Amino acid sequence: MVEFHSMNFSISIGRFIKVFLVMFSSALVLTSSNVPPGDRIQRVRAFTRNIEFDYAGWAMDTLGLKINQSSLGASEYLPAGRRKPLVLEYLSLVATIQQGQAQVNDIYGDPDIADPQAASQEIRQQLVDLKARREAIALVAEAVLQNQISAVVGSMGLTLGGQPLPPVLYHSSPLPLALIVSPRDVIRQDADISLDPYLNLDQTVDLEDQVDRSLNVSSLVVPVGGVGIYPTMVQQTSDMNWLSEVVAHEWVHNFLTLRPLGASYYASPELRTMNETTASIAGKEIGRVVLERFYPELVPPEPAEPNTPQTPAFPSQPEFDFRAEMRITRVNVDQLLADGKVEEAEDYMEQRRIFFWENGYHIRKLNQAYFAFYGAYADQPGGAAGEDPVGTAVRNLRAQSSNLAGFLNRISWMWKFQQLQQAVHDSSS
Repeated sequence: MVEFHSMNFSISIGRFIKVFLVMFSSALVLTSSNVPPGDRIQRVRAFTRNIEFDYAGWAMDTLGLKINQSSLGASEYLPAGRRKPLVLEYLSLVATIQQGQAQVNDIYGDPDIADPQAASQEIRQQLVDLKARREAIALVAEAVLQNQISAVVGSMGLTLGGQPLPPVLYHSSPLPLALIVSPRDVIRQDADISLDPYLNLDQTVDLEDQVDRSLNVSSLVVPVGGVGIYPTMVQQTSDMNWLSEVVAHEWVHNFLTLRPLGASYYASPELRTMNETTASIAGKEIGRVVLERFYPELVPPEPAEPNTPQTPAFPSQPEFDFRAEMRITRVNVDQLLADGKVEEAEDYMEQRRIFFWENGYHIRKLNQAYFAFYGAYADQPGGAAGEDPVGTAVRNLRAQSSNLAGFLNRISWMWKFQQLQQAVHDSSS
């Protein structure tokens, strides 16, 4: 029955896809460049214009691939028993390719190997064959997962006329890096500019230094796991749990784009946090159901029940709690900045970065831009969001909603943080 629903979604999307995809993706690319407007953005772009990511070109190329794949209908005619194995084969290929590339890197970095090209020849040839197979099945594997997520979204009541709107559509490829810029005296994301995914570390550090010195701001180049253009971009991975969650997360962004909350993404920091926290909550819920329904053997185990406390023979080292420590850091930084102690806050962040590094969390740079970016993902308490009330309000509204569809259909029509606060208050009264 599950596979039957998946097939129905696939056929429906095949009939609907051509007209809708061109209209929706064109509108999204033209209206959302991943950069909010303003003179400050243009000042930053003076340093990035030659290395910015070409979203329009990527979207049009990918849209062509998706339309051609849909026209061929390969996933629709794939026997039900072959769909799951094909997705798992794709994930296995990604893992094997990543391992092979790591082996080649090790060979070239080994000072005891005089001829790394010869030593790595066999592995490199294997990688050529593996990549060819990966490319041969990638679009069909993506279509299968799209149909599975569509079936889950449909079962949750998140459809219009029986269809997810927009249709679930993603493509895995190298993702752009994101240059995040914040003022130094307050944590606030003033710029989010997408860059060439192949910039090396020296180039990113040099860019950050130029922007910081010239504009007296705090900047950071960060990796991203997905981008909510259309079709959505998702990083290649061998982790089914992560993949299903991120594809669902980015689809939720597309869902919100058709409603006031998504259309108001850049209107204020509060609305950005509302968007990202909503997508994170929904993405995790949808992704887990996808695993439970189609890949039950891959569902992460529930946390084990704690054993009866016993007095240990020797005191154990307390486990390092990253989220708790990061929350402490954010709260203290906010207070220092509120007191006008900018340099003290920056010195403190560097001390904390070293503290995190010594405890196994290798953060390259901890600054205002770091918190401006990661603090918007507040689906769990604590962490980089600190005491920001927005994430708490979004989580409370989800807890007060009987199901995910009710939560999304309510929050997606909001365009002010005050509306969320009132909704939470009304539901708790």
